[in-house]
Amino acid sequence: MNKIVKYLSVVVFTLFTMPAFAIDDAVSTGFFNDTAIEGYDTVAYFTQGKPVEGDKKFQFLWRDANWRFASQDNLDLFKQNPEMYAAQYGGYCAWAMGEGKTAGIDPAVWHIENGKLYLNYNDDVQKKWFESLDADIISADKNYPKITDVSKYLNN
Repeated sequence: MNKIVKYLSVVVFTLFTMPAFAIDDAVSTGFFNDTAIEGYDTVAYFTQGKPVEGDKKFQFLWRDANWRFASQDNLDLFKQNPEMYAAQYGGYCAWAMGEGKTAGIDPAVWHIENGKLYLNYNDDVQKKWFESLDADIISADKNYPKITDVSKYLNN
């Protein structure tokens, strides 16, 4: 009986602590594909002021994810400066990242702040994010390298 209790204790501990040690990909691509921000053109948020679906024929592999663009011009802009155009936190929900978690996004729920693109899970989450925008960005900036593998892409 004592062995069973010890075994179950280890199993329960492992289950509850695994998320604390989990490292997510630097760019959110979902479970079933390798496409960043659900295939939307990250440059279009800046140049057209709206979400625009990308096209497979204008695709670029960056940080182990395929980024799609609506045009060759947008693809070229991204290639010149991916850090400028890529969604912050690898396209994970900005509010969730501020909370130390990762979550998917709705490409239609976005905001550009100080020249950076932020995406959120839905409108309600974005409203919460706006309530403490500056503090959430500071927290998310600290959390992103801790809970993703982005450090392998950074020059140290």
